[in-house]
This record gives sequence, structure tokens and C-alpha cells, in this order.
Amino acid sequence: MKKHTLEFEKPLRELETKINELETISQSGKIGIEKEITKLRRKLNKLHRDTYANLSRWQCVQLARHPNRPYTLDYIKLITTDFVEFKGDRNFRDDKAIIAGIGRWNDQPVAIIGHQKGRGTKDNLKRNFGMSHPEGYRKALRIMKLAEKFGLPVITLIDTPGAYPGLGAEERGQASAIAENLMAMANLKVPIIAVVIGEGGSGGALALGIADRVYMLQYAIYSVISPEGCASILYRDAAQAPQAADAMKITASDLLEFGIVDGLIEEPLGGAHYDPEMAASVISKTVTDALDKLKTLNPKKRIKMRINKYMKMGQWIEN
Repeated sequence: MKKHTLEFEKPLRELETKINELETISQSGKIGIEKEITKLRRKLNKLHRDTYANLSRWQCVQLARHPNRPYTLDYIKLITTDFVEFKGDRNFRDDKAIIAGIGRWNDQPVAIIGHQKGRGTKDNLKRNFGMSHPEGYRKALRIMKLAEKFGLPVITLIDTPGAYPGLGAEERGQASAIAENLMAMANLKVPIIAVVIGEGGSGGALALGIADRVYMLQYAIYSVISPEGCASILYRDAAQAPQAADAMKITASDLLEFGIVDGLIEEPLGGAHYDPEMAASVISKTVTDALDKLKTLNPKKRIKMRINKYMKMGQWIEN
């Protein structure tokens, strides 16, 4: 996979390139520059830590959209065993922007549903850039109902710019499909855990986001609209997206502070794409620990707690 460099990461790449050049010279044995290389490596490590410790919200947006970031299928391969993908909504077609199936998560049978973006132009067209049509959400609902029938916990992995807004999707009931998922997930008898692994965009994300526990990866984002869309509406200029991202407060730390999500999952330094195996390991442990606690609750009590969790969100002021 081609390494992609974000604008704010360029100083890191330049220093890495310089170190690599010096190491090549050093290996020739003609010049002793090991001390200089060691000094630059210390400088690189400090720059690396400082860069990712002080990210702006817009830089978090860029990381959440990073093309090398692990997607749903990557985590399924790293975490699960015996995964079997189910296809189709039994009504129209199979939507490849949604992955759904049953597998073992730390030897525990579960249903797994997630958005899937593509790698490269051809794959992105196949996956519709992770933007689901209504049949994708109906497929997800079919698997949730199947999971409920057989007593399997549901794990959702959220990573989408939003539901597909095209004419065909609207004609086939996009809003209705999302609404039906919200209602069904609110009352599902089995435990549900959602993890925002990249972009959590609008109703397209929320259609998989009603859960007993909602977690976000450290550099993920979650919002009612994209920063560009918000900037186009509020400022009449999509280029004001960084300003909009600040106003919207869409990062994992923001949403944890507001009580919208239940926990922040730390990523490897630089993002999940720097060490997908480590990221998968932390996600696996977080979800497994949460499932162990949720399974001890009575289903009726769990549903009541789930609904109350969302009813308490937000604030109002009486004049």
C-alpha cells in the first residue's frame, strides 16, 4: 500500500528521509556518523510525540479519513475467526458499502456489521466510498434480527462520510431504512457495542450507532454533518471546513466530554494505520471487556438502560 503523507506530517517525513540517507552513507563504512544519526532519531521521536499530542480538530478529521487507515474488513481479519459474510437485503440487492456476518470475537460468537470503504478508485466505486444505500441498512437490520434470534451480541464498526444521498437511494426509502434501524437497535434484546473506527458521518453512521456502549478510536470523528457541509451552510464556503470542525467539536475527546460516547480507545502513535495489529488488539480487549459486563444484565434492564442513555443526551435552558 502506498504511504500517504498528510500536510502536517511532512516535517516528519523530511526528517525520516534525512535519517535514511545518512544511514545509507554510514553503511558504506567511509564516514562515522552514528552519533549524528542517533541525535536525529531522538529529534524525530520527540517531533513525532509533539505532533500527535497537539492535533487540531481539522487534523483529526484528516487522520480519520487517512486512506491507509484500517477498515472494517481489516479489523475482522485481525480480530475475528470463522467469519462468514452474509449478503443482500432479501429485497433489492447486496450493498457492498456494508459488511455483515457472523464470526468469533475472542472465541465468542457474535454478529459483526460495519461500513466498508475501498482502497483505490476501482474498489471505492465498488464500495461507494463507504456510503450505504437503503439496502445496506436493511441488510444490517436482517443480521441484527438474526443475531437476536440466536442470542448473539452485535458489534458494529462505524466508518462512513454519511448515507448515500443519491436519487435512487431516496426513491428506495433511505430515510425510512435508517429510521427502522434506529428503532430496532433501541429495542434489540442482545447486547450491542458500536465502535467509530474512522468517520462517523450523519444518519449513515447513526444507523449502526444505537448501542449499549459506544466507543471511538482516538483520532476518529463523529458528527451530524461533514465539516465541509457545515461550512457550506454556515459560512457559504466549504474552504472554511477547519473553522467548522472547531465549532462542531467532533473529535473523540470532545464527544467523550459531552457524554455522547462511553469511551476513547487509544491508537498507536500516528494513528491506527501505523500499527493495525496494535489498534486491533486494543479494540478487541475494549469490546470483550464491555461484552462480559453487558451479558450479565437482564435483557429488559439492558434495553431500558440503552434507551435512557440516549434520552439523557443534550441540554436545554428554560427562560
